[in-house]
This record gives sequence, structure tokens and C-alpha cells, in this order.
Amino acid sequence: MTRRVNYSPSARDQLTDLFTWIVDESGFPDRAANYVAAILDYCDDLATFPFIGVARDDLRAGVRTCGFRKRVVIAFAVTDESVDILGIYYGGRDYEALIAADVD
Repeated sequence: MTRRVNYSPSARDQLTDLFTWIVDESGFPDRAANYVAAILDYCDDLATFPFIGVARDDLRAGVRTCGFRKRVVIAFAVTDESVDILGIYYGGRDYEALIAADVD
């Protein structure tokens, strides 16, 4: 069964912030666009394989996390119909505290 992928407002904002940061740091908008597109592609694959990663009920009921290219943590929840992307955390951010505190 393939589910649809939904992005929370926080996840969308995080992707926009990541794009902006990469452009500011590198000066290459294409590099930023390609990196963010790769994250989106990875998230889209969760529609087919939604139970990869690690269940993190200790942070919030129903939350799973998975890594992307050793620098990004994707937090998501799976329902019968969808995969809800809750957050996309880059670098050394304290994603555990952010997930536990975020109530979209």
C-alpha cells in the first residue's frame, strides 16, 4: 500500500531555512536546490517504505526518525493513509528536544 506524504508547516519552514542557509554559505543556489530536492525524494520514498528508521515513542507517540546523508534527521508519523513529515533537522540541532516540544 502506498501512502501519501504530507509536510507539516514546520517541516516546510525547515526545508526553506536549509535552502537559504546552503545558498548563503556556498553561494550556489543549484547546490541548495539539489540537496533539498534529494531530501524531498527521500521523504517521498517513505510513502512506499514507511516503517524504516526508528520508532521514537519516547519523544512523542507515533514518531519515527531516520537519517539522511549523515547530516539530516527526518521525523515522521505513519497512518493508514499517509506519512506525515513532522520535521527535518539539519546538522547538530537538538532534534530530540525539538520533536518533543513541537505540537503541530
